Amino acid sequence: MKNTFHSNVIIVQSDLKKVTDLSNPIDPFNEFKDLVGSTGANILKEYHGQQNSLSAKYFLGKGKVDEISEATKKYKADLVIFNHDLSPSQERNLEKELRTRVLDRTGLILDIFASRATSHIGKMQVELAQLNHLSTRLVRGWSHLERQKGGIGLRGPGETQLETDRRLIANRIKSIKKRLEKSHRQKKLNRYARKKGNNHVLALVGYTNAGKTTLFNKLTGSDQYEADQLFATLDTVTRKNLSPGTGSILFIDTVGFISNLPTALIESFKATLEDLREADLLLHVSDVSDIDCDFKFREVNKILREINADNIPQIIVNNKIDQADEADAIGISEDVNQVSISASEGIGLNRLKEKITNHLSKGIYTGRLSVKQKLGGIRASLYQQGYIKHESVIDDSWLFDVVIGNFELNQLLEQDGVDLVPQQNQEELSNNLVG
Repeated sequence: MKNTFHSNVIIVQSDLKKVTDLSNPIDPFNEFKDLVGSTGANILKEYHGQQNSLSAKYFLGKGKVDEISEATKKYKADLVIFNHDLSPSQERNLEKELRTRVLDRTGLILDIFASRATSHIGKMQVELAQLNHLSTRLVRGWSHLERQKGGIGLRGPGETQLETDRRLIANRIKSIKKRLEKSHRQKKLNRYARKKGNNHVLALVGYTNAGKTTLFNKLTGSDQYEADQLFATLDTVTRKNLSPGTGSILFIDTVGFISNLPTALIESFKATLEDLREADLLLHVSDVSDIDCDFKFREVNKILREINADNIPQIIVNNKIDQADEADAIGISEDVNQVSISASEGIGLNRLKEKITNHLSKGIYTGRLSVKQKLGGIRASLYQQGYIKHESVIDDSWLFDVVIGNFELNQLLEQDGVDLVPQQNQEELSNNLVG
């Protein structure tokens, strides 16, 4: 997956001297550079410093603005990106002073999402977030800027939207919301069908670039795009797999999280993230080779709380164990809800599968079921759901060795012609089996 446009950019981060977030050990500037780099941009100049107070007009002091303005001319930069959320007036004033386009953190992340979206729903959700962000910036003084064809911050709705008025923007937002509501209703029906189909739902969550998609591919035999980059996966992907111990499992790969994820994105993707709330189990994938893995782990749980998915059982998957320092690897514990793996190298995957099976098999019946042969529909359904492990025939009945949930089993037993075969009778019946 490649971006088709590469901007020449200057990047800026300026923090208040008196404000230090001790709870966040991540170097925001390095993560910021990674975000910019993931767009394919060419970083010409970096400004990373501190200031005593924020300017309501420019965010930065006038002296620093003048310095960046000179650098913009010197390096012929066509974009200046701030690792801060700027007000519409600050963005507009900076563009006038710098004589080039300005993008804030939210605009940058929205652009990355726009470049990653592949499904129809994903593209609509990103466009909705971009338009909501854009609607507050329609008064931009774009007449002083050279018109450009694409680039960072212009994917998705792009420049053409900037030339429209508020009424057209509002109509477009209304249209997208209406189409998304229709899609969301269909997704609800799909989620209902999953439950009715007696599928276990397992979702992979984690900070961006933790290795979720690599693990997803290993567990499902899929070939989803995976790369060492931020937000390589944007659209929610579902794959069905059969487990000998649990029946059918639907694996869901989700977009990676990041600290200070724009509110507009959380709102736009809320319906997609509802898939997480329907999960029976979360695999929380953490990159243990990352020095900031503990903080990122907490950030993911924070977002799960925001979308009311924090009450779902988790298996903590310590990924990239092969890349972790030896001292760190020794300190990583394993228990019933935690396992260390390397998805890329296939290390620890069998232990992970065992933990998944152990969790999902709670409330599972493993034994023999007798079904009258006239009930062919039940037989077909049991095979479709992956519950039957072996089939035999005796007289006018099928005998199935099954692995099935107790709830589903009780529903079957309410029908005439479906019975459990007691353990003490199974050996006697085995002598008379056909098949």
